Amino acid sequence: MKIWIKNPLSILIDNDTDARGGIVISNNKITEILALGEVPSEQVDQTFDASEHVVLPGLINTHHHFYQTLTRAFPDALNKELFPWLKSLYPVWAGLTEDLIHVSTRLASVELLLSGCTTAADHHYIFPEAAREALDVQVDAIQSVGIRATLTRGSMSLGEDNGGLPPRNTIQTEDAILADCDRVINEYHDASEGSMMQVALAPCSPFSVTEDLMKESAILAREKNVRLHTHLAETFDENDFCIKVFGVRPVDYLERVGWMADDVWLAHGIHFNDDEIIRLGKAGVGVTHCPSSNMVLGSGQCKTLDLEKAGSPVGLGVDGSASSDCSNLIQETRQAMLLQRLRYGSAGITHFDAFRWVTKGSARCLGRDDIGEIALGKQADLALFKLDEIRFSGSGDPLAALLLCGAHKADHVMVAGEWKVKNGEAVDVDIDELMAEHQKAAKILAQT
Repeated sequence: MKIWIKNPLSILIDNDTDARGGIVISNNKITEILALGEVPSEQVDQTFDASEHVVLPGLINTHHHFYQTLTRAFPDALNKELFPWLKSLYPVWAGLTEDLIHVSTRLASVELLLSGCTTAADHHYIFPEAAREALDVQVDAIQSVGIRATLTRGSMSLGEDNGGLPPRNTIQTEDAILADCDRVINEYHDASEGSMMQVALAPCSPFSVTEDLMKESAILAREKNVRLHTHLAETFDENDFCIKVFGVRPVDYLERVGWMADDVWLAHGIHFNDDEIIRLGKAGVGVTHCPSSNMVLGSGQCKTLDLEKAGSPVGLGVDGSASSDCSNLIQETRQAMLLQRLRYGSAGITHFDAFRWVTKGSARCLGRDDIGEIALGKQADLALFKLDEIRFSGSGDPLAALLLCGAHKADHVMVAGEWKVKNGEAVDVDIDELMAEHQKAAKILAQT
């Protein structure tokens, strides 16, 4: 199947490339980039008139908690900072079952697709007795939707009775965690070019796992050649916890457990000092900026440009839908641009910076060079937006308008050369039925 995305209104591509004639997709890859007036070198099977569309590389979400779509705007968790927010929700999440995880994963995946997201990393770290095979369930749910994914096998082993934050009924033994990590890597990780499913290891945070588990997870990840992920330096409370329990700040702790390397990416990464940023950059550690969650919980601002200048890849994440209460990646891209302007000024952060974070930067965080940009040989992951809503009326620059005017939904989305969203609707998904099932699941969880 050859598809010509013809004559786009605008396209996000390197400045020196003329792509006004569009791009050609053959099977799952971009095979031609056409200048204005050029036509495909071979006959195509389908022509898509993109003259009213802004074409972006598929957006990449590098940090999420799909199951948290079941506890959005949860009454007991409102208006709290991270630690008390978590303490109010841990007992609820302890009631998760595999059925609840399946429907929440499907809904989050569809919600992301509709916002232009084609690849998502989910951090699932809670495995109650009724959901021991949560990742297996997620794989099935994601494959039914067709989004590209990196599933991080999360873990919690340090209960509140041993100085951690989570209650005992939400944690597992380290032996059980490592055995399951090994199993899911062997069963589901696909390292090949164009992979639709990859696995990473992700001990949840310094306040929910032991130092030994951090070390052993790194050893196993490197044996299996998979990446590592965790929350780090999200709040001052977390920094204080590290100093009290481990005797060092979070970055020193990261180095001590063998995580200062370019196969690691961190969620949030807010409270680093200048020296720590230099060390992280030198090691090539990636950082996911989660602006909406950081604002909802009042956690602070990631130092994105400083981290990039030091050498750290910076990507974007919507974070859990119980802290951002939303799984919309194009909206998150706007939030990133606006929040970072408070730090670096309106001339210091452009829409191109935000687009870089959510495409190339996010791809680097996930260790992938086959996605994240429109270029020859890259995977055919595309997000197409129309500017036909009232919010865009009178706008000038189409690319800037997507963020400044507040785009919130894609018109068409392609993953690996296949349309997954057409005319603003997810292909082969009954949204009303999915939402009804999901809302029923949320009520069940709230009552556990």
